[in-house]
Amino acid sequence: MKTRPIAAALTPMVALPLGLLLAACGTTDTGADKEAPKANDSADCSADETATATGPVTLTDSYGRTVELDKPAERVAVLEWQQVEDVLTLCLTPVAVADAEGYATWDTAEELPEGVTDVGTRGEPNLETLFGADPDLVIVEAYTAEDEILKQLAKYDVPVLATKGADAADPVANMLGTFELIAQATGREERAKVVVDDFNAHLAEAKDEVAATDATSFVYFDGYVQGGNVSIRPFGQGSLIGELGEALGLTNAWTGEVDEAYGLGQTDIEGMSELGDATFLYTGTVDPEGDVNATLAENAVWQKIPAVAEGRSHAFPPGVWTFGGPRSAEQIIDAYVDLLTK
Repeated sequence: MKTRPIAAALTPMVALPLGLLLAACGTTDTGADKEAPKANDSADCSADETATATGPVTLTDSYGRTVELDKPAERVAVLEWQQVEDVLTLCLTPVAVADAEGYATWDTAEELPEGVTDVGTRGEPNLETLFGADPDLVIVEAYTAEDEILKQLAKYDVPVLATKGADAADPVANMLGTFELIAQATGREERAKVVVDDFNAHLAEAKDEVAATDATSFVYFDGYVQGGNVSIRPFGQGSLIGELGEALGLTNAWTGEVDEAYGLGQTDIEGMSELGDATFLYTGTVDPEGDVNATLAENAVWQKIPAVAEGRSHAFPPGVWTFGGPRSAEQIIDAYVDLLTK
């Protein structure tokens, strides 16, 4: 199941530090003959007229670590999907990413151009391949300052920017803060301001549209099937998608226990049947490892839950990444509006 970042995959209730099993490292290519990365040529970026800073960069990452660059990073390697999306939104193309195929399935907010080096899975990146792409900055998602990935990368003479994986205390602020931190490292702060202003305007406009409907209570969920049993994961207080729903004026019906990083809960079909008049919203992305939505559709008890029986259960469009950056957040907002106002 790939419907959350690696740390959240370790347990449905607690976001643990990354216990990464990193591939063996050999001699790396210096990359001296490699071409400069091409700019992101999406329609949005083709029309972008914002400036890129050129001077030295000194910044503090999410864990108080100082990152110093002679100039804004241009050859960026990225090991988590939100940050891949963020780099693309800033109109740059990363030189290397983790799990490009998975990104294309789960995150459609920004298209990853062909030809970007794939360094393997997010949990087990191949460091020889990573540094063979000759990055001038590696962006990772960490959960503590002592994450194993940070210890491994510290052995190489390449700056590392550690961003915070999630923060249920204010997931929207954390999402925007990560985006702006990457913008600072790449000299794309002017572009970031345009994107953040777009996001805020998008949210305000959507709130007015939702206010004109009868929609009040919702719960967003995904899940998985293991050993014939269905586990459902409601996105509660502190989840990015839950907080965006509440920012639109809705009430998140899931009030059960959630983890302190992602705001994710855990329940079963019976637990979902206790959510009263809430509208059900769920991922429309088909997990290559198993389609929980198809399993639920065949379950007689599930079909009797009022939200399902009364047609108040709706799938988000495929490829909406619930742990993404500003552009994914806008897709989430659009999905709320489209599903609740039709």
